[in-house]
Amino acid sequence: MVTEIIKDEFYRRLIEEGLTRIEKCLSLLSAEEIWHQENENSNAVGNIILHLCGNVRQYIQTGVYGQEDVRKRDNEFKTESRIETKDLLSKITTVVTEANAIVSALNPETFKSNRKVQGFEENVTSIIIHVIEHFSYHVGQITFYTKLKKNVDTAYYAGLDLNASS
Repeated sequence: MVTEIIKDEFYRRLIEEGLTRIEKCLSLLSAEEIWHQENENSNAVGNIILHLCGNVRQYIQTGVYGQEDVRKRDNEFKTESRIETKDLLSKITTVVTEANAIVSALNPETFKSNRKVQGFEENVTSIIIHVIEHFSYHVGQITFYTKLKKNVDTAYYAGLDLNASS
């Protein structure tokens, strides 16, 4: 069933890939690098992670599940929002784990229902796809920054033959 595939993809993209990659990048970066903002038009890795926490929570926990919307989006990008690396990792892990539990428990009919998130009327399927896409996009930014700063191969695909045709 398509809804089961979507649930599996949510877990795969946010937890198996996204969260694992964030953990790897945070382990390679110093606290100073995590919170470094290159210029006024870029965001620090730490702020991107806080933004992901806010986005996932607002879309899944609030939008899909109906929890109170406590997001203060502008605060996600403030330099004063700086927290310890272990707390940052704990925060994103908690939000993503809770979101996955919500998505994995959804019944197939819920995927067709509409919800309002950030002023947009969307069906639950679209909300889940948005979260997967948005999360992956920002994980890519975090990875790029880590590679740029550390000149490392993150080895996300170590041991896999990516040229294999089957």
